[in-house]
Amino acid sequence: MKSNCCFFEDQYLENFHPLTLTRPVYDLRVGIFTLGEKWMHALETPEQPIRGVLRKHLSGVFEEFHSSDKYVSVLWLNPRFVPTKKLADQVKKLKTGEGLISDSQLIAANVTHTIHQKWIEQEIVFDDIDTQKLNGDDITVLKNSWELFQINGSQIIHDISLLGKKSVQDTSKYPHSQLINSDNIYIEEGAVIEPGAMLFAEKGPVYVGKNAHIMANSVVRGPSAICEKSVVKMGAKIYEDTTIGPVCKVGGEIANVIFHSYSNKSHDGFSGNSVFGQWCNLGADTNTSNLKNNYSTVKVVEWKTKKLYDTGQQFIGTIMGDHSKTGINSMLNTGTICGVCCNLFSDDYPPKFVPSFSWVSGKNIVPYHFDKAIEAMERMMKRRSVPLTPAYHRMMKNLFQSTSF
Repeated sequence: MKSNCCFFEDQYLENFHPLTLTRPVYDLRVGIFTLGEKWMHALETPEQPIRGVLRKHLSGVFEEFHSSDKYVSVLWLNPRFVPTKKLADQVKKLKTGEGLISDSQLIAANVTHTIHQKWIEQEIVFDDIDTQKLNGDDITVLKNSWELFQINGSQIIHDISLLGKKSVQDTSKYPHSQLINSDNIYIEEGAVIEPGAMLFAEKGPVYVGKNAHIMANSVVRGPSAICEKSVVKMGAKIYEDTTIGPVCKVGGEIANVIFHSYSNKSHDGFSGNSVFGQWCNLGADTNTSNLKNNYSTVKVVEWKTKKLYDTGQQFIGTIMGDHSKTGINSMLNTGTICGVCCNLFSDDYPPKFVPSFSWVSGKNIVPYHFDKAIEAMERMMKRRSVPLTPAYHRMMKNLFQSTSF
């Protein structure tokens, strides 16, 4: 049975580029789950498929909510609103023709199939539904990409509660490793904790997913999540509020960072207050600046206008799109925005804004030849037994053709 939940995107979409160049907003990861997965859990339908209104170039890569599915009503959901039990309960109570809004932004609406079709073809019109305004003080809503890591610690705690897992009851299963405050440590089936590893859960929970591997002499401080099949290398230092997504490999020093799946930072080097997409690879001794020397607020380049503006935030490292990579000894400046499929190699800082499909040496940027980029993608994905499908190829080709240097 397919769910009648349909995720949609709004005017804040570009604030999450480059991460959302290759995924819908509902596929952004924060905490343990993606935003779409959080909503499915919150609505008590975790096994249901996650679908939505897709931008054309994402079709075939993600599951689309097809208009041919003749539901009596369709539940439109804005994934930027992070679900809580209270909010989910309010959404579940919506009758057909009713919606919830906050600060003139639609959170959710239960609409007829006719209105559903109209909104897809035209735009959302509040006059089509009876709306109830919710107090914004009680709601967590994402408006910028860096807010993902800012709420990551609290979302790890929230997601562990959704999982309903029991904490470690028998520490003797992990001899010669240290599980500090094991009542706040959650280790899934098949996970390996090597001797000398420390899971420190005094300030927040530590979650270790199925078949994850924590190597010897590494330290993970909670709240942190090491997701399914990921590897924490020997001697790694994982600080609070960090998520290592599924099938990642990390080492060195990492603080308040989100890695989406299949990305690597296997070697020494620091990364802080950052978000990395899928299939990223940070070369040995890559370092990410997350704080300016004068302690002033961080300026970033807006994706659409290419203009520099002040975020008002003191800590922002790097926001990096899928399939981007750095060479050894690379340095990433505070507030770096790096697009999809970029190759950064230099002993100097690259620009703070790097367009997608760029080959960057110092301040010199040239286009990354598409055929070469696809070859590298295919090789990397093949190592993890993930096929590069025709739909994925089309998505990347579309992004390449729409990139301006």
